[in-house]
Amino acid sequence: MLKIRDIQAFPTSFALPEGKRVALGVGTTVKRDAVVVKVTTEDGVVGWGESHHARAHTAIAKLIETTLRGLIIGQEATDCVGIWNRVYRYQLGSHGAGAATAMAMSGIDMALWDIRAKAAGWPLYRLLGGGARGVTAYAGGIALGYQPPEALAEEAMAMLESGYRALKLRVGDSPERDIARMEAVRQTVPDGTVLMADANTACSLDHARTLIPAMDRLGFAWLEEPFPAHDHRLYAIARGYGHVPLAAGENHYTRFEFHRVIEDGTITVLQPDLSKCGGVTEAMRIAHLASAWKLPIHPHSSLTGINQAAAIHLLCAIDNGGYFEADVSSGNLYRDKLCSTPWILGTHGQVWPNEAPGIGVEVDESVLRAHPPIEGPSYV
Repeated sequence: MLKIRDIQAFPTSFALPEGKRVALGVGTTVKRDAVVVKVTTEDGVVGWGESHHARAHTAIAKLIETTLRGLIIGQEATDCVGIWNRVYRYQLGSHGAGAATAMAMSGIDMALWDIRAKAAGWPLYRLLGGGARGVTAYAGGIALGYQPPEALAEEAMAMLESGYRALKLRVGDSPERDIARMEAVRQTVPDGTVLMADANTACSLDHARTLIPAMDRLGFAWLEEPFPAHDHRLYAIARGYGHVPLAAGENHYTRFEFHRVIEDGTITVLQPDLSKCGGVTEAMRIAHLASAWKLPIHPHSSLTGINQAAAIHLLCAIDNGGYFEADVSSGNLYRDKLCSTPWILGTHGQVWPNEAPGIGVEVDESVLRAHPPIEGPSYV
């Protein structure tokens, strides 16, 4: 028996110097925030998870350490489904599938699966019913933003030279500048390079009407989040502007929101984030739901190495796994210093799951202590 003794949430931040900031659809990054979750059992087994910061990292951490902690302390740590249902019964279901609770629960659930797999002595993908396999990665995260086309093409080539064969650009600036950047990169990268684009909800319908035909012409694999997640009508209208698939999901919470997205049939590239959607438990449910419709899962997977490593385990355990989003942003200490290596890019642009028990990353708590939360917006 692995009773839960304690749950801690660590809101943390680090400022970005001028030269490391990236401009994209939601603004220019001035700092990076994260919420790291630590669950400890009475027998001393520790699990680590990540809750998305929601640009309100101290609030998400407070929710974890008060309301959710009170619901979960003393429960059996391996009962991931039972604990998820308990939070749903007393918090998510009775007060709506709120984003804050879904994010807070995501980090706890991820940590519980880390404990569960450690107790079994297995890597997470095996406990989830999967096998070790190479997962094709694309270079994403907070990178490849709004910059002169020539500089963007140079950055893209550097990522390809490091081993990636697929890249995600940022659009949503203006149709003219977006298209100039996309053309510069397409003309520079080798034939066969897969290109995607993420608008970070910054498009209007007029913008999308110009952008989508250009993406068709340049052979882009998808247009991600041209509109906010709740604007179902705009997605349906934009679907008629061209052939490029529409992608979304990082800002949809729980299988109940994905149910509508899948049934609408407008968004066909699904991107649940394990630190947002409800954790590993709910991501598996979403993947199985999508599998019935033959739709692939391409998880959104920044910010820390915990979430990114967990995303690879998920992709190895489902029959409709797609791309892994590798956060290639410069100077991300949550990827490089907070955790042991979350992934290694191998041949053919593929990553493999960690083989250590659990999610397979060790967390350096001194990094959390050295980087207390910085209040204020992370994008301006």
